[in-house]
Amino acid sequence: MIDVELICKKTKQASYQLAGMSTEKKNAILNEIVSLLSNKDYIAALKEENKKDIKIATEAGRDETFLDRLTLTDARIELMAEGVRQIVALPDPVGEVVEDRTLENGLNITRVRAPLGVVGIIYEARPNVTIDAAALCLKSGNGVVLRGSRESLNSNRALYKLMAKAIENVGENPDVIGFIDSPDREAGGIMLHQGDSIDVVIPRGGEGLKHYVLDNAVMPVIASAGGNCHVYVEKSADLDMATKIVINAKVQRPHVCNAAEHLIVDEAIAKTYLPVIYSELKKLNVEILGDEKACAILKDIPLATDVDFDTEFLAYKITFAVVSGVKEAVDMINKYSTKHSEAIITNNREAEDYFTKYVDAAAVYVNASTRFTDGFEFGLGAEMGISTQKLHVRGPVALKELTSVKYVVYGNGQVRK
Repeated sequence: MIDVELICKKTKQASYQLAGMSTEKKNAILNEIVSLLSNKDYIAALKEENKKDIKIATEAGRDETFLDRLTLTDARIELMAEGVRQIVALPDPVGEVVEDRTLENGLNITRVRAPLGVVGIIYEARPNVTIDAAALCLKSGNGVVLRGSRESLNSNRALYKLMAKAIENVGENPDVIGFIDSPDREAGGIMLHQGDSIDVVIPRGGEGLKHYVLDNAVMPVIASAGGNCHVYVEKSADLDMATKIVINAKVQRPHVCNAAEHLIVDEAIAKTYLPVIYSELKKLNVEILGDEKACAILKDIPLATDVDFDTEFLAYKITFAVVSGVKEAVDMINKYSTKHSEAIITNNREAEDYFTKYVDAAAVYVNASTRFTDGFEFGLGAEMGISTQKLHVRGPVALKELTSVKYVVYGNGQVRK
């Protein structure tokens, strides 16, 4: 097996130089990555390596959703390049002064943004994470150790080599990116025990991966949960708006974490609205389940179980539930939500205020689709994922979220009495 400990140590050592690297130099590295991602020879080589992964995954019986996430096309490679361009265009967070005050004794106390150090990323089938994660870490002054899934190993290796070449081309140390080039599950476990080298680890994938990392990491973890997301149509809602939002949230891209999985409708409008949204979703081949009240209105839909309401479907499938008001809707959401993205459609300010105050989620929407919970859509550029925890970041994990702060104190001879 490869020497995981040595890879992490090299990245840690290289990260000290990266922490103080100028914005211009960091951007030069990122622009060189864009250049190589736009090179026809590199694109062709990437797609050939990706074909190997797709063949292995297909023979292993992986489903259509998995294969879609794994596949690299010209358009997706260009999207990776565009993501890096956007990171180049973003302000460098390192060194930003977030507080500046002077004490009575003359000491000037500043708090400035500083890199976390080395970020470990453990991720599943999407090869684009290799580029997104590394680019975000480089711009925020962090070294990064990448551990992708065995199913995408050929694609990830090719992307890592591309980035290492880009760093060498601008005269810097490629060890700022470490790559765990092994299909062995044990390699990931060893990585999670490198607390002296890796300052924080971020899992990107399903619930199984998240819990594996949380259970085994000796360093802090920035974790995301799945997106068991809800849309609540309150009784005062504009129903045409509600239909537009529900359809977008459910079917615009149903296999992602910010897609809506459950529709909650106020009982005052349920008999009017449920047949309408049922008809529209059926046209789009969405499978629909319902609670007892919804089934009483829509006679031909199956009864949803508690397990259904607790499930992130990631498919053309949704549950309907009928509630007696905003409080009951919020209670239901807080019971089943993974604290990702939740939406209310309403024209009632009191209902809006109650929902936004009491729903416990990283992103809470009023009269908008849940599909916007995304670094690009929030104007943050590429992201590491959506954190659903509360320390030290919640929501999209982008550049600023990959920094901490440190105190820089300026004096002129002060000593403590």
